[in-house]
Amino acid sequence: MDAETLSTLILLGSFLIMILLRFPIAYAVGISTALCLLSMGQSLVTLPQQMVKGVWSYSLMAVPFFITMGVLMGSGGISERLIALANSLVGWMRGGLAMVNIVASYFFGGISGSAAADTASLGSILIPMMVDEGYDADFSTAVTITSSCEGLLVPPSHNMVIYATTAGGVSIGALFMAGYIPGGLLAVALMVGSYILAVKHNYPKGKPFSLKNFGKQFIKSIWALLAVLIVIAGVVGGIFTATESAAIAVVYSLLVSVFVYKGLNWKGVWKSLDTCIETLGIVLVLIAMSAAFGTCLTLLHVPDKAAALITGISSSPVVVIILLNVILLVLGMIMDMAPIILIATPILLPVAMQVGIHPIQFGIMLILNCGIGLLTPPVGTVLFIGSAVAKRPMEKVVKATLPFYLCMIIALLLISFIPQISLWLPQITGAMG
Repeated sequence: MDAETLSTLILLGSFLIMILLRFPIAYAVGISTALCLLSMGQSLVTLPQQMVKGVWSYSLMAVPFFITMGVLMGSGGISERLIALANSLVGWMRGGLAMVNIVASYFFGGISGSAAADTASLGSILIPMMVDEGYDADFSTAVTITSSCEGLLVPPSHNMVIYATTAGGVSIGALFMAGYIPGGLLAVALMVGSYILAVKHNYPKGKPFSLKNFGKQFIKSIWALLAVLIVIAGVVGGIFTATESAAIAVVYSLLVSVFVYKGLNWKGVWKSLDTCIETLGIVLVLIAMSAAFGTCLTLLHVPDKAAALITGISSSPVVVIILLNVILLVLGMIMDMAPIILIATPILLPVAMQVGIHPIQFGIMLILNCGIGLLTPPVGTVLFIGSAVAKRPMEKVVKATLPFYLCMIIALLLISFIPQISLWLPQITGAMG
């Protein structure tokens, strides 16, 4: 065995062993990187140098702002308004509250950018409401956790910023525009699945559609929806950078939450900032550690070897695309979202590009795969949150989620094999340059 192969085994083997032993992900990444550097005869000084280099990026400054915006708006009393807006739009259908849940997640995801925040905020309101209306508790929880993944695709999303930075040269504005149609496709797929189950179990309808009521609820929600417009119009229109638009959106979110919706007082603002700092600390440590990990991958030519291995199995683009999705789905079962983006992107993006997948399309595929991973044990963060909010056993929630997994996989395959689902909107808006 040559030295390069041995170092590769040490890097990836030690990392996987520590993941299976449930080490904190940052420790697993850092320790495996240090062991690899030692095996290569490199100085450990390389580790902190690459960590600093990994976070020394202007684009990454958008991440704390988007996280702060999401927390402020999520705590500022907008959940009820977005639920009312969604109810006025789709509540008339069979299984109306399930449809409301899915559409509200689309709206809320554009503000929070977090599946966990969506599940905790909307789930605490909608799950009890659905149960009171005669819906099964496990079904209600399954709808909530699966629809929360729309928020990962609908911009602004700090995970898209992390991907754009890791991929290098990918436009954040183009990624933002690329997320709308896939997010809508996922919502439609989940609504079809919900409707079939609602008919089967005879779940109730809501009140008939009223244009007047929809207009009233839209006006009440306009302040929240404008936060998204500021970011998207600013970035795509070239008025601000992603970082500048995120900073402006934070100030706007603060003003709306405190003075317009009055869902937060100043004590609540400081509490929200504590949450932001805690989340941001975890994210930035992961980014720093993963930068050093990525350096080792590059020195050992792991991306090239992975590309050769996968394309060696089959030269068919269809097979390669399916393999990429399977790899990402398996990673999603054992790792959180940010580490997958940081570690898998430099390895799998070159493979995807070899079979004609655009980096923006791959970014959407990657994020949706990671979203599905958030719903699967043993590391399904959103699955755990949904079970806790609903006070339901995880095993029963997983069983109720099985039909929705199928809906999500169908949406994933459509996104994987039809590039224009992701690329059409960035192209017609000029976001791709």
